[in-house]
This record gives sequence, C-alpha cells and structure tokens, in this order.
Amino acid sequence: MKNVFDVLKERGFIKQTIYEDELVKKLGEESVPFYIGFDPTADSLHIGHYIPIMAMSWLQKYGHKPIALFGGGTGMIGDPSGRSDMRQMLTKETIAHNIECFKKQMSRFISFEGENAAICANNADWLLNLNYVDFLRDIGVYFSVNKMLTAECFKQRMEKGLTFLEFNYMLMQGYDFLYLNQKYGCALEVGGDDQWSNMLAGVDLIRRKERKSAFCMTCTLLLNSEGKKMGKTQKGALWLDENKCSVYDFYQYFRNVEDVKVEECMRLLTFMDLEEIKELTKYNDERMNAAKERLAFEVTKLVHGEEKALAAAKQAKAAFGGGNADDMPTVTIDRATEFISDAIVLCGLAKSKGEAKRLIEGGGVSVNDDKITDAFAKISETVKSNGEFILHKGKKAHVKVVLK
Repeated sequence: MKNVFDVLKERGFIKQTIYEDELVKKLGEESVPFYIGFDPTADSLHIGHYIPIMAMSWLQKYGHKPIALFGGGTGMIGDPSGRSDMRQMLTKETIAHNIECFKKQMSRFISFEGENAAICANNADWLLNLNYVDFLRDIGVYFSVNKMLTAECFKQRMEKGLTFLEFNYMLMQGYDFLYLNQKYGCALEVGGDDQWSNMLAGVDLIRRKERKSAFCMTCTLLLNSEGKKMGKTQKGALWLDENKCSVYDFYQYFRNVEDVKVEECMRLLTFMDLEEIKELTKYNDERMNAAKERLAFEVTKLVHGEEKALAAAKQAKAAFGGGNADDMPTVTIDRATEFISDAIVLCGLAKSKGEAKRLIEGGGVSVNDDKITDAFAKISETVKSNGEFILHKGKKAHVKVVLK
C-alpha cells in the first residue's frame, strides 16, 4: 500500500515536519496512533478545522489510529497562538456542549467504530486534577524559558502583555502529547501551521523524558491569492453547522472561489482522484465553472450530506437563471416591510441598513429585473401584490423573497 505521507504530500497537506525520514519509515511499517487537538471555543467547527480533519481522515484510511483531542482543560485558559489579545475563558458547561457538537460533525469524516476506530479524549480529564508543584518538577524542568520566548506564538503577544496564564499553554499542550503517548502510544501530532512551536515542545518533551520517537506535522493553511485565510464570508466565518452558515451559503462560497484556487481546494477538501482534478481544472476559461460546481458539490456533500448538497446545487442553478425559480434560496419577510434596504438586511445580503443603502447607491441591487438606485426606495405596491419578488445583489447573490 502507498505510504500515507506520500498521499498527503502530493495533495498539498504537509507544511512542516520534523524527523521526516524517520516518520515516513514508521508510517510505512506500522499503525501509528496520532492526535489532532481542537479547542472547543465555539459550538461548531469551521473551515479552519477542515484541512486537519481531512488529514486525519486520510491517515485513518491508511491504517493509522486517530485521536481527536478536545481541549476541555486548555480551553479554560486559551491558546495565545495567532492572537494579539487574550481569548475569552469558557465555563465547563459551555466547553462540554461544544465538544459534543464537534464530535457529531467529525463523524462525517472519521470513523469511531471498527478495528481502527478513532478515540475521543478530553484533556480536562488529566489537566484539571494536576498537582501544580508536581507538574513543575516533572514537566517544567524540560522547558527553557529563553527558548519559549523565541516562539512566534508568544512574540505576537509580548507587545500588549503576555499573561503567565497563557505562558503555561505550551507546557500543557506538550504534556497532552506526553499523556497520550503514555496511554495510547501516540507518536504523532498533526495540526495547523500556527501550532508549530507548541507541537515541537511536545515532541521534545517525549524524546527527552521518555526516550521514545515522537513526531509532529503541520498542515498548510487555506489561503486566497492575496495570502489571506480563506473561509470568511460577508456574514462571518464559514461554519460547518448549517444553523450558523446555511447549506446554500456554504455551497456558494466554494462555487465562487478564485479560478486559481479550485485545484488546490479539490486536492485538500475532497477525496477526488488527482487525475480527475487535473483534467477538470486544466482550463483557463468559462469551463472552470463546471469545476467550481463540482468542487462546491463535493465539499458540501462531505459536510452536509448528498441530499442537501444536491438541493443547494439546484438552488444555485435557479438563482443564476438556469433552473426553476422555486428552487431558489427563499427568505420570508413581513409584508409590512417598507424599504428595500430593510429587505436586503432581512435576507442576509448586508449586515446593516447603512451597508444596504451603499449597495443600492452603488448600483448593485435589483428587484426582479429593475435596478434600484435610490437608497430610500420602497417595495412597490405592485411587487407586494404579487406576494414575492427576486432580490439581486450584484451577479452572485439572488434570493426569492416571500411576503407574509
């Protein structure tokens, strides 16, 4: 069987590794327990979690055992990585609820049953009962403060002030890896590239304290052509929970990705064969639209299931004039709604009335086939008498509005 490391590499997952040759050999010779950590700071996963979860799925397919580690303990402090401010601390009850939501969403990608079943772990089980003095004696002795201060995750917080609370995070994440190594034989940590310093700390701790092999591997971040993180919509983060981001909006996000990012998204976010991906994305013209539709369908199917992915595809086709208007995404608003700007906000096409007015003045709004240019335009009585109308925002957002 092909080594999963080669699969991950050719699909573009791997950003950084340590002791790579040794890791490749180990992955090719035995089943390697590995873990990915998830801070339960919300009640849904988002697109930033997607690539590590896909890496987890590939590793499991090739016979390696996943451990999904939920940060019930570390989540009560907060990871300073990539932050200029201190994260909000969560209650135990909120963390427990968020973890249950994560588990449900992850079950679409990895299996929690069978010979190679994934394990769920919560670091609250061992972190919350630690004796602090014993922890310092057993673990703290392996960490150099001078070395820690050179880590990028701490540098970004030094200007505004890094609390000792946050400074402990690296020790706790390193201890997580050590604990999982001792309990499950976990030898590999996988995560986002912003976790590199914390992951190295865990590898170093196991190798020095346990005298065992340990490895870490970071996944590439999904960036647009300007180098900014993908996954931000006009309404906010691209959540995997349809109550936080509708299936249609999720589908449309990937339907509208830049042409130059379609191939990369297919490699990272779907299980499509690489040859098929190459064939679909070889064009630099309107034929890329077919590739985008396929990308949007495949990603939506993985996250929300085939039935909802098909429905979203029908809605998109209807919204852009290629299908039945009854399949178009529909929003019901109060018939008493007076201004078109209010309808725009109620339909989620703008965050505020001010933004809606600017869209109208910029010529980006139409009601049915009529362009609206007056920021204070009202929904006409003729339109109201029909009981519904199509609201267009630019060329990419179209909503059927029903008046009740």
